[in-house]
Amino acid sequence: MKYFSTRGADQLLSFEETVLAGLAPDGGLYIPEHVPSLPDNWQTAWKDFSFVDLSVAVLSLYISPEEISQSELRALVEKSYSTFRHPDVTPLKELTDKTYVLELFHGPTFAFKDVALQLLGNLFEFFLKRRNASKAPGEQPERLTVVGATSGDTGSAAIYGLRNKANISIFILHPKGRVSPIQEAQMTTVTDANVHNLAVKGTFDDCQDIVKSLFADREFNTAHRLGAVNSINWARILAQTVYYFLSYFHLRRQIPDADEIEIQYVVPTGNFGDILAGYYAKRMGLPIGRLGVATNANDILARFWKSGAYEKVDSSAEASVPAAGGASDGKQATDASGVRETLSPAMDILVSSNFERLLWYLAFEGAAQGDDVASRKKAASATIADWMSKVKSDGRVQVPVAVLELARRDFFAERVSDEETLETIKYYFESDAHYIADPHTAVGLCAARRVAAQNPPQTHQVVLSTAHPAKFSEAVTRALQGSPSFNFERDVLPPEFKGLLERERRVIDVEAAQVDLVKKVIEKYAAPTASEVGTSV
Repeated sequence: MKYFSTRGADQLLSFEETVLAGLAPDGGLYIPEHVPSLPDNWQTAWKDFSFVDLSVAVLSLYISPEEISQSELRALVEKSYSTFRHPDVTPLKELTDKTYVLELFHGPTFAFKDVALQLLGNLFEFFLKRRNASKAPGEQPERLTVVGATSGDTGSAAIYGLRNKANISIFILHPKGRVSPIQEAQMTTVTDANVHNLAVKGTFDDCQDIVKSLFADREFNTAHRLGAVNSINWARILAQTVYYFLSYFHLRRQIPDADEIEIQYVVPTGNFGDILAGYYAKRMGLPIGRLGVATNANDILARFWKSGAYEKVDSSAEASVPAAGGASDGKQATDASGVRETLSPAMDILVSSNFERLLWYLAFEGAAQGDDVASRKKAASATIADWMSKVKSDGRVQVPVAVLELARRDFFAERVSDEETLETIKYYFESDAHYIADPHTAVGLCAARRVAAQNPPQTHQVVLSTAHPAKFSEAVTRALQGSPSFNFERDVLPPEFKGLLERERRVIDVEAAQVDLVKKVIEKYAAPTASEVGTSV
């Protein structure tokens, strides 16, 4: 299996090269040259597999055994998930007879990002160790400078996946004051010498743009051997496909007439990576229904499915009117960039980076059917390069109606307000399930409830629960403060979080969202022996 850029660069990369490169030189995202089909006997052969077994089975379809042998792959997977607190890694929990949550927060940082980033960190280490083992005595070892942007959970998950790994430095950019206190503490209290946190005065999109600019700077990229941990890295999407398969099998075991049901996944999403993994699982042959895109007030994705316009800021005259049926968020604070501050901050994003991968498949499917596959791929890549150029220059692109209809075939989208988020947290806490959801999961649960009435009776919904509620104490407490049976410390706070906010921290303040300022930090601290103290640039 080889990988190529969505924007048409001629280069074909191996899995190892794709993982280490992260973002393509032309600014595109790497995708596999084809999506493999599941084995004919997968339903019976895989039905009793553990998460580790399924990971090996799914990943093997995309990774040549010449690159990573079966035994090496199993060892990597076992190591990656050995620190998870639940034996199923991503357990499925029933809320009602037709609604389930897939809990993805049982990893070391209590967020769904752990599923992919524990594996990605071990892949980085594996590839570097193998490359350095072949070097002559005294030859300089290969190093990797990992750079990422976070709206909260990616940063801590990446740091925990890469802390103290040989020949790897990691630099995580987060928008100063725009992540939850627990998220910030999880990142900045890690004091390993190879970990560097940058608090950037700006938004997540500013941080994400800086990271993309660093990768696009070929001279800087080559000098520091940049590696990506954001979901632009293909390995993250691949790792996340596994829990769709696991939940599918778990759900079928729980339902007596499983052959008669349709499974609908609803995913709270900002950068589109978590739900894109479900799209790949479906393309591989997993028999599931349309995928539900659940957004907060930063609703670029919900607006796309409504109108076909992929635009940073709502250009309609009725911008305060909710898209896709949500309540108005007219009173929510909106900064100069157009980002609205919400109770689900990990989704406070203007541009969803992974959406480009889906757009490529839509463009490919919409290309002239009479052409050969190679010509259609080339046409799709040229289309994507044009669309992404328009988004960058004009802030928007309008896709053809035919492309929008293709998108609606496999997806639907809903927008959820802060008020609805709070109401949903309270609803499920006071229900028979007595379930406490974090605000991001609540966005997914609200969207699922909204569409449930329109679903056929055989539809069962699985909502991806993306973070532990303790990471968002303000929203959870605000939603449940009127419930006499609720006690945050007793009902929510895990032992691992106690005292976290009082621990020593190490962070570098970046006073403006400027690429050159971030470059200076990387140049100063990327050396193998660098040690860091709190400072500003």
